[in-house]
Amino acid sequence: MHDSDEIILHISILITFLYFGLVNGQNYNVLDFGAKGDGQTDDSTAFVQAWNATCRGDENNTTLLIPSGQTFLLQPIVFNGPCKSTSIKIQLDGVIIAPSNITAWSNPKSQMWIGFSSIFGLVVDGSGKIDGGGSSFWELKLKVSQRPTALRINRCNNLTIKGISSINSPKTHLSIKSCNYVAISKINLLAPETSPNTDGIDISNSTNINIFDSTIQTGDDCIAIKTGSFNINITQINCGPGHGISVGSLGADGANDAVSGVQVAHCTFNGTMNGARIKTWEGGQGYARNISFENITLINAKNPIIIDQQYIDKEHPHANEDSDVAISNIKYVGFHGTSLNEDAITLKCSVTTACKNVVMDDINITIEDGKTPKVYCQNVEGETDDSELLGDCFKSNSTS
Repeated sequence: MHDSDEIILHISILITFLYFGLVNGQNYNVLDFGAKGDGQTDDSTAFVQAWNATCRGDENNTTLLIPSGQTFLLQPIVFNGPCKSTSIKIQLDGVIIAPSNITAWSNPKSQMWIGFSSIFGLVVDGSGKIDGGGSSFWELKLKVSQRPTALRINRCNNLTIKGISSINSPKTHLSIKSCNYVAISKINLLAPETSPNTDGIDISNSTNINIFDSTIQTGDDCIAIKTGSFNINITQINCGPGHGISVGSLGADGANDAVSGVQVAHCTFNGTMNGARIKTWEGGQGYARNISFENITLINAKNPIIIDQQYIDKEHPHANEDSDVAISNIKYVGFHGTSLNEDAITLKCSVTTACKNVVMDDINITIEDGKTPKVYCQNVEGETDDSELLGDCFKSNSTS
């Protein structure tokens, strides 16, 4: 066979492959199932019917299309799998809104607004947004347990989320639970700095998670990594306002919790309440280990580096015990920028387990008013290349 004949054959095979891919794929537009898209009519039933057709379709690739230029009102809704296709796409180009007031919710006690469950190969992509209308929940000062997460994804392996925006969630914007192999990129999660508990992304009981190239501006943690999370990579996140990127909290109510293999790199904390944070409860059990924060930019961040093993909050009583959550193999490398707090570094570790193998290198944090940053360390074992700032950190107040 001549080279030219081989090239033609390869092109023919490619065209055939693409043709059958397009033929076998199928789009299901929510408008074709009766959705009005006027921002006032409840389109929940149309979305459920469109989802059922998408999920049950025999095609190799099926897409649920939410078109641009229209606004769809949804009550709490769950898209359940498993589906026939191993590649299900939600093309979100329009706007989805929640009921404008808590009294208009069909189930105001729902723990989620939009949910996806047990779907393999789910892709959520597009330039659209979801608006959770959270202000009516915030104004009532409801407890965390009385407000819904905007988007909760449960047991969805091989998950991709790209390009979408979430604004004004009543509580957490995006919850990833019991998922394996997840890629999240180019998303925007936005809520006022004063909005309560509006975490950007919560991760729990999930593995092999990659989050990159996104903006998160909220009233709580930009990203919270909770128990059962392993191999989490977070890169190029613009965080702020918010409470930084947190491992934890771990060990609430004496629980045995575990997190390992977290890499946070090339992120910016701009006006955040905290920066790189690890938080565990008094009386808790388990471990947080093999965690690194590297090449971090600080812009007027409070508490840029903090470990708190005596974490408490309003909804839980003070345990008045030490934490047995063991923290080890922690790296802070390449922190540059400004802190609003004079106490720029706080490592408050457990008296029973201590924080072990902590490395702090290339830490260049300045205070806006020109003061020298302060470091507080308790029960820490480790090493640093900055003996002037951190030389006493790993021997002061240590039980070792």
